[in-house]
Amino acid sequence: MANIEPITGRYIHVPYAGEDYRVFYEEAGQGIPLVCLHTAGTDSREWRHQLCDPDINGSFRVIALDLPRHGKSIPPTGWWKEEYRLTATFYSEFVMAFCRELGLERPVIMGSSMGGNICLHLALNFEQDVRALIAIEACEYSPGWWLDWLSNPHMHGGEVSATSVYGLMAPHSPEEYRRETWWYYAQSGPGIFKGDLYFYSVDHDFRNLVDRLSGRVPMYFMTGVYDFACTPEMTENTARKVKGSECIIMEEIGHFPMCENPVTFKRYLMPVLAKIRETR
Repeated sequence: MANIEPITGRYIHVPYAGEDYRVFYEEAGQGIPLVCLHTAGTDSREWRHQLCDPDINGSFRVIALDLPRHGKSIPPTGWWKEEYRLTATFYSEFVMAFCRELGLERPVIMGSSMGGNICLHLALNFEQDVRALIAIEACEYSPGWWLDWLSNPHMHGGEVSATSVYGLMAPHSPEEYRRETWWYYAQSGPGIFKGDLYFYSVDHDFRNLVDRLSGRVPMYFMTGVYDFACTPEMTENTARKVKGSECIIMEEIGHFPMCENPVTFKRYLMPVLAKIRETR
């Protein structure tokens, strides 16, 4: 028999700020909506292991989208007229617009890196609209990664971006998956990694906002010990300030848990998902 994965890919049109965005997403499973947000400069392929895992998609409708300009989601009209810089406002509002357009009722949002950082903004501005937030490799402020030289025409932007993040993965992670993550980064569009890092290191400065979080939305911080962009100490410091949150530090994992080492990541993720299933 053919080995066919359970993932279904579709396009949905998401209206936002007067623009019609054609967005690609993949999904598998049924149950509680679990929307997965990719890291900077990549796309929904990072979540292929979780999409295909029956222990996860048996209770959750796992949905992974490509943000506009990423993967199979094309840029908006006139994209060539301006430099791309992702902002917290666009990112958070667009994710929720996607969820509304798909008809998702109080989804769980799980994101890694910039997808983890945006969870803080979602907790602040959309706490009534989400069931829980899983903020992977996230903290209140992660400076130093928005670099002008990433768009230097004398460099191969994809390979430079991919190689710059390769060291963020743990040596314990299977080389096959580390190389696969490198491949995702090497394929991003021109200026996309740099534009995403504008949000990650500049526009995402939550230090003066973290105390405003009510704590009514369950939030789970999960960070790998080999992450030097968002260190365990940075995550722990943030989690201490977020009322009612839980902080989980993952051994033998770096900055890309879901795709660099899905087996180890699953051991940490399943107890979190079990708690969320009990949340009403």
